[in-house]
Amino acid sequence: MPATSPLLVVEDDNIVRMLMVDVLEELGYEVREAEDAEQALQLLGDPGEHFALMLTDVGLPGIDGKELARQTREMRPLLPILFASGYGQSIEVPEGMHMISKPFSIDQLREKMRTILG
Repeated sequence: MPATSPLLVVEDDNIVRMLMVDVLEELGYEVREAEDAEQALQLLGDPGEHFALMLTDVGLPGIDGKELARQTREMRPLLPILFASGYGQSIEVPEGMHMISKPFSIDQLREKMRTILG
């Protein structure tokens, strides 16, 4: 059963972000999107915004995905974070966070979301 709060997708590539949002919506999730870490941090800093999970690219311009995750943990320590990366297993994921390798299938994403969100 999809989360009741929206997911936050952070991806600088417009086409990739659009595809991720489409897939997540197809899986039944409500999605908010940000094109970079700064925009994501604005959303995360709004106490009126609630998120079930943040899915972020690792290679973002400016503040990268790992730094975004670090700052996110300071604001929202319990928010699950899922990194999406084209570099696969060569990325070291901080403890308590998750990773999915790009490109991924709808089934792989569905299974990862189930694992993280229950």
